[in-house]
Amino acid sequence: MSAKDTDKFLDIPKQKYVRDEVPQRRFGGGSMMVGGGGGGGLHGHGVHTDKVKDFKKTLYLTLKYMWPFKWQLLAIVGFSGLTTIITVWTPLISANIVDNLNQVAKGFMDHLDLIQWITLLAAVSLVSALFGLCQQLISANLTQKIIYNFRRDLVDKLSRLPLKFFDGRTHGEVLSRVVYDVDTVARMLQMSITQVLTSAITVIGVLILMIKLNALLTLITMSITPLYLLVVYVIAPKSQRYFVGQSRTLGDLNGHVEEMYAGQKIVKLFNYEENSIREFEDINNRYYNYSRRAQFISGMIRPLVQFLGNFGYVLVCVVGGFFMTKGILTLGIIAAFMQYVRQFNTPLANTSHIAEHIQSVLAASERIFAVLNEEEEIPESVNPKDISKPDGSVCFEHVEFGYSPEKILMKDMNIDVKAGQIVAIVGPTGAGKTTLVNLLMRFYDVGKGRITVDGIDIKDMTRSGLRTMFGMVLQDTWLYNGTIRENITYGNKTATEEQMIQASVAARADHFIRTLQDGYDTLINEDGTNISQGQKQLLTIARAFLADPAILILDEATSSVDTRTEVLIQHAMKELMEGRTNFVIAHRLSTIRNADIILVMDHGSIVEKGSHESLMKSKGFYYNLYNSQFNGGFDEAESIAG
Repeated sequence: MSAKDTDKFLDIPKQKYVRDEVPQRRFGGGSMMVGGGGGGGLHGHGVHTDKVKDFKKTLYLTLKYMWPFKWQLLAIVGFSGLTTIITVWTPLISANIVDNLNQVAKGFMDHLDLIQWITLLAAVSLVSALFGLCQQLISANLTQKIIYNFRRDLVDKLSRLPLKFFDGRTHGEVLSRVVYDVDTVARMLQMSITQVLTSAITVIGVLILMIKLNALLTLITMSITPLYLLVVYVIAPKSQRYFVGQSRTLGDLNGHVEEMYAGQKIVKLFNYEENSIREFEDINNRYYNYSRRAQFISGMIRPLVQFLGNFGYVLVCVVGGFFMTKGILTLGIIAAFMQYVRQFNTPLANTSHIAEHIQSVLAASERIFAVLNEEEEIPESVNPKDISKPDGSVCFEHVEFGYSPEKILMKDMNIDVKAGQIVAIVGPTGAGKTTLVNLLMRFYDVGKGRITVDGIDIKDMTRSGLRTMFGMVLQDTWLYNGTIRENITYGNKTATEEQMIQASVAARADHFIRTLQDGYDTLINEDGTNISQGQKQLLTIARAFLADPAILILDEATSSVDTRTEVLIQHAMKELMEGRTNFVIAHRLSTIRNADIILVMDHGSIVEKGSHESLMKSKGFYYNLYNSQFNGGFDEAESIAG
């Protein structure tokens, strides 16, 4: 059946799947990790069935990764060889047992030889089991060491990757590389190593012994082999495209379910339940159709292989029986040859599974190596400079930057900020406010020009040394799954209990913390829903107080809290700002009237610069932006402008 006929038979809608494609969120309700990150993960990314883009290169890199464990590999090969030798020797022992039984039945010999052969068979079976156990133990140990190195190197690599790598990918996709792809390699690699080695040695060993027993019967057995390979390599690829569709659609299905349940309030608010159910049924039907066809086609392989195996088996039995009547072969030899036929056919029948395992290992490895080969951050300075007691003065000198070489966002930007000044950054959405902060903290490196702190180029410092001078309080609070104590001391692990409490008192957080059942040992759950948004903000301010930075970056944090909490946060932030250089990303312009410098940004450039009064009098971009936020604002503007 052709692919076209298959689609018609199953009524599968045509859909183009792109590698690493991430379904778009509709409600932003989470990380879409039910079926793997970004609608993919374990299933959604299709690592189990995707074709490897560069087979030779990926195979080389995988083998290179395994090379440090060459002695373990040699041990596995050795034990596989010993196990296989015993396995292929066993039918010969069985042949002698059968012939001895025949002789004993006819009264031509006693039972002693028979007992010896049976004892030998039991002994070699036990030795074979022990060798097989050793092989599995070494293989499991080797696999875990390789996986340990993979995961260690991945995490180490991620720590050296620039922020743009993470900006261009969902968190779920990055997580799927570190967790699901590595687990795929672990699971498949352990099976592949033993299966490939055992199957190869078994086929060679069995073939040699079959030829030794009878060349004609061996030729009859070999005549079926091309048919085996034809079945495996013609049918298996036809099923693979449906396994890919099944894997992708399962990711879509899990992503849809997670998204709908994470955004239940929005779903119910807009009466989207029926649409959600229809979407689910559509995806579920596609998944059912893909799965049914994939299983149907792949399920055809084993019955056909078994039929061919039985057909060859019958041919060998007929010809072998004829040879036995002519006295050319004994009954024991025929019985041994039958076992060899089974041993020879089994690895061939498993060829498709072995190939799938290898393909899965290499597909997952390719995705891992794609991360390991990513371009890293600009290397640290060989002789980095350190500022032990920073004042906090900042200077942008002819800075040019773009997220891509083709689209330059900032051109010839110059800013001079004295220590202790309050710098407000304002502008419409997409003006470049966050980009300026990212450059200052060296999350991105400038293309041209330089940024200095206390007169030292930030490229001449280590990134960790630079960032210890900064503290951040943002609109989007970030607390991790741990105690309140652990979250406050996140930026200063050496802080004492007294210092932590003082920081909490200064942040107006101590009172509400003590009202909690476990106080500072209260565990914040994974999504932080057991404390309010305002309380989260107070904890982030306490964390900034405890870190005691020279330069503070503030993003208005009161947009989603009640009035009373807003007052608390504003008082805490005012106290936090004292004696520091402050960069304030301002959304409500009424809050930054007392800033020393207001930088007005638009399309990545600073279009105006000055104090609130001077900017209002100039009646430019800031004047219009300010008045757009207030009813009756023009009256105030005119009075300021004189």
